[in-house]
Amino acid sequence: MSEAIALDLESEIEALKKELNAVLLAHYYQESEIQDVADFVGDSLQLSQQAAKTDADVIVFAGVHFMAETAKILNPEKQVLLPDLAAGCSLADNCPADKFAEFIAQHPGHTVISYINCSAAVKAISDIICTSSNAVKIVQQLPPDEKIIFAPDQHLGRWVMKQTGRPLVLWPGSCIVHEVFSAKKITQLKARHPEAKVIAHPECEESVLALADFIGSTSALLKFTAQSEASEFIVATEPGIIHQMEKQHPEKTYIPAPPESGCACNQCPFMRLNTMEKLYLCMKNRQPEIKLPEDLRVRALKPIQRMLAMS
Repeated sequence: MSEAIALDLESEIEALKKELNAVLLAHYYQESEIQDVADFVGDSLQLSQQAAKTDADVIVFAGVHFMAETAKILNPEKQVLLPDLAAGCSLADNCPADKFAEFIAQHPGHTVISYINCSAAVKAISDIICTSSNAVKIVQQLPPDEKIIFAPDQHLGRWVMKQTGRPLVLWPGSCIVHEVFSAKKITQLKARHPEAKVIAHPECEESVLALADFIGSTSALLKFTAQSEASEFIVATEPGIIHQMEKQHPEKTYIPAPPESGCACNQCPFMRLNTMEKLYLCMKNRQPEIKLPEDLRVRALKPIQRMLAMS
């Protein structure tokens, strides 16, 4: 790519959006410059809802593979582009559909609720999809005696169990980002910042959630920091969300929760595969494109529609 284009990627992307009649959706965990050029920034539920109602001809999804698949499931007639096909998800990758089907067979008579962080193939064998925003609400809407399998995030599942008092059969999956936060290091950080509120995503381990003043989805964490009278926050989720927090209230202080090691493991390596250069090229070349077999798409659509109806 020439230096001239590289220096003006934002305007190039804006021009391509108009040329393609494209909408650019970006997750909160994307790089800040991608968030700033997006038409809509949100969490999984917000992006699913936005994808369902867009009138654009092309959906460019700056997120990970399962999110772009969800957009295609909801918009079969539209072209869906993902800047980097390798932008996967540890939760989705560690819950293959064939193994999950065996797991379901071992627990007959259970309603299957799958967190949206899963493949289209796993969605297709689920009864209801949920997000961290609505998981508690969806479980609460089911009859008290209904037996439930919850996948693929065990930490989110345990948190839902605690919130609802409902027993869930949990698939043993977890997010590589949210598992790295150290309860010990957060405690040490809290000692240095005694007025700071600890906020955490429910994908974190129980020991981290026990330290939190507030637990919620990325959008709920953003709303909490905006409405709280506190001026300091220790943020136990992917630090990409801090960009939106700073945009809303730059006078407040946001401290990324440290991982167990000294690495940058609190950044999602999959989300960060997307770059402005890849975003520009995928729109210019109209690829990589997300395609799904129609029979799979139709089966995966039903549990997503049920989620949207229950949300």
